[in-house]
Amino acid sequence: AMFGATFVFPIVMGLDPNLAIMMSGVATILFLLIVKNRVPSYLGTSASFVGAVIAIRAIQDSDGLVTGSILIAGLVLAAAGVAIQLLGISVIHRIFPPVVTGAVVMLIGFGLAFVVADIYWKQDQWVALATMLAVFVMTVVLRGFWSRIAILLALVFGYLLSWVLDRTMGDITAFNAATGEVDTHARVSFDALAAAPWIGLPTFHAPQFQFAAILLTLPAVIALIAENTGHVKAVAAMTRTDLDPFIGRAIFADGVGTVVATSVGGSPTTTYAENIGVMAATRIYSTAAYYVAAAVAILFGLSPKFGALIAATPGGVLGGITVILYGMIGLLGAKIWIENQVDFSNPINLVPIGAGIILAIGPVDHFITEDFLLSGIALGTVVVLFGYHLLRALAPAYMRDALERGTGFEEGAGVAREGTGATAGSPDTPPGPRTQRR
Repeated sequence: AMFGATFVFPIVMGLDPNLAIMMSGVATILFLLIVKNRVPSYLGTSASFVGAVIAIRAIQDSDGLVTGSILIAGLVLAAAGVAIQLLGISVIHRIFPPVVTGAVVMLIGFGLAFVVADIYWKQDQWVALATMLAVFVMTVVLRGFWSRIAILLALVFGYLLSWVLDRTMGDITAFNAATGEVDTHARVSFDALAAAPWIGLPTFHAPQFQFAAILLTLPAVIALIAENTGHVKAVAAMTRTDLDPFIGRAIFADGVGTVVATSVGGSPTTTYAENIGVMAATRIYSTAAYYVAAAVAILFGLSPKFGALIAATPGGVLGGITVILYGMIGLLGAKIWIENQVDFSNPINLVPIGAGIILAIGPVDHFITEDFLLSGIALGTVVVLFGYHLLRALAPAYMRDALERGTGFEEGAGVAREGTGATAGSPDTPPGPRTQRR
């Protein structure tokens, strides 16, 4: 279920998909051991770092710098897991309340819109559109397991469609990501596939470190904490067991998996919601299945020919897939807001979140110095996090009280309005009952 995204995101980040598949298996085994086989889950490639990687490559196009920066973020994530295990999940909620975590997840997804528009979609717009529509149809027409792998099936469909178009209509004249120019080229090239051996090791490289690049990856840690917490709670609900004591372990294990994977040049890892959905459909919660899946992934990673086949995925196909994946990531942020009944009638929530999301989607560049740039997702995260806590510190008491109690309010009236959905004083909002502030 997670297979399509697991190798799509390494391609987008310019990393070796073969190594990503192999290290996802290694990270999964480590995860299961650390959580004492209590949280069945598979660790695939994390999308939370895609925006940071693009920004890092704009500074210096270096695989080592990319993986080194993510490695440090993995260490921070592991440290957060230890803190949560020792102090409880409430310590994270105080620093990163749902309004902040939801915003960070949303801007990570929507902040990647420019990648679809500027890089992938224009490589073959009609194949991109056909691939996107294939996901639409397969998601609702297919049933059970097949519906859950709609992304993978649509990717195969788009791949085959590109191959057929090459043979029936000839080469395409469009933007070529390899050259950065518009030229005439084949949609699919199997030259690397023909040259690749069947058995061999993937390409490893050592991490490199640069302070400015490291800062760009840290916002992803916030999203991964929220993501892991949500996944553990989802598994707990399905298995009807109390897994809260393992949330810290799960976050720590995810950090360890990312550190191990990136230390040899692999991609960052995270638990995948797709596999949680498969568990719900099959009612199979045994960790043994995940050990087997991890072993299979490691074997796939030992076949360079398999990696070359993945790397040959046409850009138009990636355009159709990523437009959905990035959109789904963004909407997960909205899901966090809805589940936690975040009240956007309160300026403490509304103002910094709105500003941060626009800065990320732009993406807006802000030069701190000539050599240090905050841009897009990183800039948006800083504005969301510090803006929220700044406004909370400066806001009058009635705003803070309404925030704590999850109620709306009217400016300066000293009263709280029950409910969280409507904006106080909106012309479309009928007057409701009011209660005196306690």
